Amino acid sequence: MSERARWYVVHTYSGYENKVKANIEKTVENRNLESLIHDIQVPMEEVIEEKDGKQKVSLKKKFPGYVLIKMLMTDESWYVVRNTRGVTGFVGPGSKPVPLTDEEIETMGVVEVPVDIDLEVGESVVVISGPLREFVAIIQEISIEKRKIKALIDMFGRETLAELDFNQVEKLV
Repeated sequence: MSERARWYVVHTYSGYENKVKANIEKTVENRNLESLIHDIQVPMEEVIEEKDGKQKVSLKKKFPGYVLIKMLMTDESWYVVRNTRGVTGFVGPGSKPVPLTDEEIETMGVVEVPVDIDLEVGESVVVISGPLREFVAIIQEISIEKRKIKALIDMFGRETLAELDFNQVEKLV
């Protein structure tokens, strides 16, 4: 068992890829398994379709029926993923999941963006997108793995805790 999180491929029922991703993310959050399961991706690609003489760009799943998961393989993480509704199993011989090589990850288009944020707990930020746009928030918690912050926003005279993506906030200057 290596101590490094590796990418694994999980087979799902066709059309369940995003549901599986959401269900695993919810389980990870509820059971505090962020240290075991780091990232879940459904790789997409832009496809240009022609309809009625017009070109339309749409996103299509690169690998229908598959979800990529970066995780530390333990009995617990294996169990959580394997028993998620919509998952039919890990890709690998028998029931033994085989991690992807770095070359395979690259050719599959899995993008691991290094997280470089200049935010600190207690700092004020302004929300730049979404329904809370233009609200000022005070950071309470930063989750590098999920690329999210939890921040208090003063709404209607009450402080409300909101979860925001890194790209939804900007430092107050």
